[in-house]
Amino acid sequence: MTNNLAFLGRDMAVDLGTANTLVYVRGRGIVLNEPSVVALNTSTSKIVSVGIEAKQMIGRTPGNITAVRPLKDGVIADFDITERMLRYFIQKVHRRRHFAKPRIIIAVPSGITSVEHRAVREAGYQAGARRVFIIEEPMAAALGAGLPVHEPTGNMIVDIGGGTTEVAVISMGGVVTSQSIRIGGDKLDQALTIFIKKEYSLMVGERTSEEIKLSIGSACPTGTEELQAEVRGRDLVTGLPKTIVMSAADVRLAIEEPVNAIIDAVRTTLDKCPPELSGDIMDRGIALTGGGALLQGIDERLRYETGMPVHVAENALDSVVVGSGTCAENYDRLNLVLVSEPRR
Repeated sequence: MTNNLAFLGRDMAVDLGTANTLVYVRGRGIVLNEPSVVALNTSTSKIVSVGIEAKQMIGRTPGNITAVRPLKDGVIADFDITERMLRYFIQKVHRRRHFAKPRIIIAVPSGITSVEHRAVREAGYQAGARRVFIIEEPMAAALGAGLPVHEPTGNMIVDIGGGTTEVAVISMGGVVTSQSIRIGGDKLDQALTIFIKKEYSLMVGERTSEEIKLSIGSACPTGTEELQAEVRGRDLVTGLPKTIVMSAADVRLAIEEPVNAIIDAVRTTLDKCPPELSGDIMDRGIALTGGGALLQGIDERLRYETGMPVHVAENALDSVVVGSGTCAENYDRLNLVLVSEPRR
């Protein structure tokens, strides 16, 4: 971008995720990575805090303050709060430049409807963008994971996020076949909460479930000595606080159903893949990205279920924003993979 246009704000790429929002600024790299949570004062409808501070408030706020996650299952559930959150993040990145109007590339799940597409685009404009471009998450993740997406070979990407799992086969810079299911890290947490409630009559919050999943969660037996974790919550029988001990095997049992749904999505996509590209995937393997790729043993489990080589991308957590950022850097060359639409 020429210098006389620099005041308009630098190009940005945003991975507007269900769990975390990441922002990449052209020429500077990833400048922000915060939870997609907003704490609101319900009586004045003012924003109390956004991001990390707001996440710490989940389940711990007084009556007049609520911690809201404006995105659900990868799409905007609360338009107004999403727009305010996005504006907050843009202004945080562009300090002192309230008139900064950047071009923004936003990554969205591949399975969303045109209405949801429009909501994301509109949120970008409301938050102060000059132009908004949309890129599909599997494409962004494949670019970020360093797959040769522009070559005529089959690349398979499985991006397990907080709200959605995106499975896609990419060749020649386009998505050949894809599957987007609204199951991700959040569903694993919910499955854990329900399991603990049913098996132990213990009520736990969503943050506790997430911590258990991160510490001892796994998709297949890990071979090491079975780990255990202390779980604190409220006893549903007595109503008093109580601590139980959960083993890794219990956690595996609890999250079995959502994990199976993710494996089924991978199988379905492989099933719909053209035979030539299937051969390429046999050679190159499946790339795993997203926070869910860090679940212990998920790669082994997929390898066992599909018979394909599976590898976790090095930057699994940021591959979507890095891929979108690559588009912001090489705007002209990668214009092909963006879903553009002029503002009406």
